[in-house]
Formats: sequence, structure tokens, C-alpha cells
Amino acid sequence: MTNHSRHYSILDLEPAIRIESMMMRNDPILLGAIPGIPPDDDSFYRGSYRSGAVWNQLEAAGVPEVKGVWSHAAGGSRLWLTVSIKQQYAGHAKQAGLIASQCHAGAYVNRFVVVVDDDINPADIDKVVWAMCTRFDPREGMEILRGCWSSALDPMAYSEQDPRNARVVIDACKPFGRRETFPLVVRASEDLERDVRAKFGKFLPT
Repeated sequence: MTNHSRHYSILDLEPAIRIESMMMRNDPILLGAIPGIPPDDDSFYRGSYRSGAVWNQLEAAGVPEVKGVWSHAAGGSRLWLTVSIKQQYAGHAKQAGLIASQCHAGAYVNRFVVVVDDDINPADIDKVVWAMCTRFDPREGMEILRGCWSSALDPMAYSEQDPRNARVVIDACKPFGRRETFPLVVRASEDLERDVRAKFGKFLPT
């Protein structure tokens, strides 16, 4: 049996199936979701509902100005969460990251939580990694949490008998005290980007 980490499970005995006949049809309607290295069907649907559930629970916990949450397909839509916020106070980013990593919807089999500013689309992994490269200070912006809720299906769980794991919370937001003086981002205006895409969109990546 495979699991959400896209590894075969060795925890349980699984039944053997004897096939007596096979039939086929042209243009079949496939009703299953075959697991594999992401992105795959399973990670697409799980990412949407997990993102919404984490967002709801962040707001229920009192975290203000959450602008987006995305559970990335690259982590099987469990192992990597990105949260976008509009910073309101010092410590806001770390608060959002810690709560996202431990709220019920976000805690199970999580490995990374990355918090970004509201100018970063949390579903755009290139922009998320760019924010990590340019706004994340490893001395101050990273927390390692140990003994967290995971699963024996997690290939990096402590053991089959102790299905916990460790995870990282990364603050990839501009330092709160430097928001007004932080170097400006080099980018075209939204109007110019829209005009260029309208004229040359068929030649550009999406």
C-alpha cells in the first residue's frame, strides 16, 4: 500500500488479489486516484481542503490579516504549508507559523511551515522560495519543533512505535522593524504586466 508521502507502507500485511480476467474499453472513465510522486490527483484535492481548513483555524485562533494559505502538492499536500499574512505587529509572522504548524488541520504529518508577506502568492512555490532566499534570516527566523503529531506512514517519523516527527517553522517575511526601509522589489507595475500578458500571453509561461 502507498501513502501520502508516496512511499510503500511496510506496516501492515495487505491482501493478495488473484485476477481471473481483464477487460478493457476505449476512452475509459477512471474513477480512482492513483498515488505517485506529486503532483498527483490525491495531492490536488487534498491541498485545497487542507488549505481552507488551516486558514479557518488560524482565524479562529485570533491570527489577524491572513491573506492566503496553501498546502503544496510537492509535499503530498501535507508536508509543506505556506501562510501569507499582512504583518500587523512584531512577532505576528512567528505566531502565524507556530499556530499553523500545530492547529488540528495543519499539525498532522507536517514538515515545513513557511510564512510570507502578503505580496507573495503562497501557491507560487517559486515566489515562496524567493522570499525564503531574500527575507529569511536563519539566526532568528527558524524554529525547530520536536515531538510533533505525525504518523507511522511518515518515512521520517521517529519510529513505527513512536510516530512523531520534527518540523521547521520559517519566517520568510520582511523584518517587522525594517518594513519601511527594506529594499524595494524590482518589478513591473500590475498594469504593465496585464498589458504584456494580453498582447504576448500565448508566448509566455503561465
